[in-house]
Amino acid sequence: MRVLIMGCGRVGSELSHALGDAGHEVTVIDKRAEAFDRYPPGDQARRIVGLGFDRDVLEGAGIRQADAFIAVSSGDNSNIVSARVALEHYHVPKVIARIFDPRRAEIYERLNIPTVATTTWGVKQFQLMLLHTGKEVRESLGGGELLRMRVPVPSHLVGKPVSTLNVDGRILVAGVSRGGKGFIPSSDSTLQEGDFLIITMGKDYMDELDAILEPAEHH
Repeated sequence: MRVLIMGCGRVGSELSHALGDAGHEVTVIDKRAEAFDRYPPGDQARRIVGLGFDRDVLEGAGIRQADAFIAVSSGDNSNIVSARVALEHYHVPKVIARIFDPRRAEIYERLNIPTVATTTWGVKQFQLMLLHTGKEVRESLGGGELLRMRVPVPSHLVGKPVSTLNVDGRILVAGVSRGGKGFIPSSDSTLQEGDFLIITMGKDYMDELDAILEPAEHH
């Protein structure tokens, strides 16, 4: 996977090491050259000094060939702008942005940009989001043991009870977002086209959730 990381702070640096070690091709962009000294990126990572929303800088970083763009600079506005450019102008398949001010999360939601809205965010969750498409890990709770996710309802589950997704002690649909409004599902709530599910789950059950969300193959 070719990954562009904007922002070489603690998270950007750790992420470049983890992704590089996993064999991905990583390029890190930061507007300050000294950022690379303070939090050195992985040995294999390319380093580019410049603004992460400047198209010349992005083109030089290889954004046209990128599989993923991760905006983890220290400024919410820079993250929003660069994520938008990556998504809307370059159509990068996977764009994830970090956000500090939860009030701005709504902006991302309208733009369909997955966000990570917490400051104590571990690199593992970013990797989870890169590998498990279509899911947004919103925050990590309970010392990282629990994840709160936002997941679009797959078409094969439309019309089914919300409880279809619950797995006792592992996965719980805690809320449903429908047409801009939200509610906590009751035992007789059914899933509708366009719903988004707010799921609380144990960190080790991602594969189990994937299995529920993927349509069963018809034999």
